[in-house]
Amino acid sequence: MKIKKSILSKVLVLALLVSMVLSGCTKQEKAPETSGSGLKIAIVTSPSGVDDGSFNEDNYNGILKFIESNPSASVKAVKEPTGDPAAAVKAVADIVADYDVIITPGFQFAGISLVALENPTKKFVLIDSFPENQDGKEIFDNVYAMTFAEEESGFLAGMAAALETKTNKVAVVNGIAFPSNVNYQYGFESGVNYVNAMYNKNVEFVELPSYAGTDVTGANVGGNYAGSFADEATGKVLGNALISEGCDIIFVAAGGTGNGVFTAAKEAANDVKVIGCDVDQYDDGVNGNENIILTSVLKVMSINVERSLNAVKDNSFKGDNVLLRADSDSTGYVSKEGRHQLSADTISKMNDAYALLKEGKIVPAANFNGITSDSFPGLP
Repeated sequence: MKIKKSILSKVLVLALLVSMVLSGCTKQEKAPETSGSGLKIAIVTSPSGVDDGSFNEDNYNGILKFIESNPSASVKAVKEPTGDPAAAVKAVADIVADYDVIITPGFQFAGISLVALENPTKKFVLIDSFPENQDGKEIFDNVYAMTFAEEESGFLAGMAAALETKTNKVAVVNGIAFPSNVNYQYGFESGVNYVNAMYNKNVEFVELPSYAGTDVTGANVGGNYAGSFADEATGKVLGNALISEGCDIIFVAAGGTGNGVFTAAKEAANDVKVIGCDVDQYDDGVNGNENIILTSVLKVMSINVERSLNAVKDNSFKGDNVLLRADSDSTGYVSKEGRHQLSADTISKMNDAYALLKEGKIVPAANFNGITSDSFPGLP
């Protein structure tokens, strides 16, 4: 009788262990509850890194702002050295197991949708692209993808350049012809054309054929593309070439490459101004007792990155593909006193146009919106 009780006890213990194991497996298949306390965050960037003073840095600052309020959270910055889309996705796949949330700023990370499908318990924040389609799926539960209407900020840059130029020659320098960068270019051209039509000016935007860009469809988009977001030397060559062509205002949407354009402007014999991009770059424009920054146009990423991390913390995170515009104050330009060199008249004209952008009455040209820079709605 004692032997039977012993056998029965062992059977019950074994059944309990099996139940616990099965229960544990079931729990592992569900997305874990996360919190700001101990949240592990990674940011994977282009070669220019998180201290590029522009695009990557603004995204990184959103993470740092989150950590200020959640000091137990941590961040690891990873620099993908090539900028190649396949390499970018591999860089994310290589570290995905070690982090709760991965921030990926840049069009080259669109392919992380496959990594997201394979890792449903991980959260991803994708900036400047929507995730690649996977077997007909375009929105992923664990990917929050934000894009911006860069053409709106580019439009404001074009207005500023066209209203302030003294030589009537202006230009934009870009990094790689990803859609977001082409949006800046087309928006800039739209802004110049708008000023020419509305205020009876004759400003030319200068393009160097040898630096024309090719977008993701293989189309020639013109412009002045360095082919990299981390090539200061080429940025300086491009800047000097445009200055030699008579340009006195250059809009720079090129990440770390733009630092070379800044150097060219600072070393120029004549008065050359630069328009910063993505963030307020006024401090980067200091040149002795002067400053080369005319203004900066904005793509407000840091706040939106911080918001997405707060959503992860309070378990309200929801995968989605969103386009952020002026109506949510996600695009704009710097008009704060002491951070620009625009005239009062220029600011008045730009503010009038910004109100129309918010209302959707001005729609600048963009890479794929079917509008060209010389025929967009808003021209009289």
